[in-house]
Amino acid sequence: MSAALFERDRHGTAKTYLWMHPIYGATALGMELLHDRLRFLPRPVRALAYTAVIFGAEFTTGWLLRKALGRCPWDYEKRGWSVKGLIRLDYAPFWYAAGLLFEPVREALLRITSEALRQTP
Repeated sequence: MSAALFERDRHGTAKTYLWMHPIYGATALGMELLHDRLRFLPRPVRALAYTAVIFGAEFTTGWLLRKALGRCPWDYEKRGWSVKGLIRLDYAPFWYAAGLLFEPVREALLRITSEALRQTP
């Protein structure tokens, strides 16, 4: 994403790691488990909780990968406001937005899935 913004890359190329798929997939499952327990809180507060879950998952898995592999695939040490190079606190607005979007997207996916299952013979 930074290449598209700062280097004017119109192709929108990005770099990611295979580790990110299971990490963020497991994080989404964690948010799903937390969802019903937080239902009584206002939505902005729930989004803060989801933000904390995302940061916690990224920090914990980065720390575990660093211990297991000798290094973490992502290194934020020299970029933004990092915590031990494992998370960037300047990403908080983006993770908060993801937390706000989590529930509406979840509900839409549940409706689509339910409708598809009803139409299946």
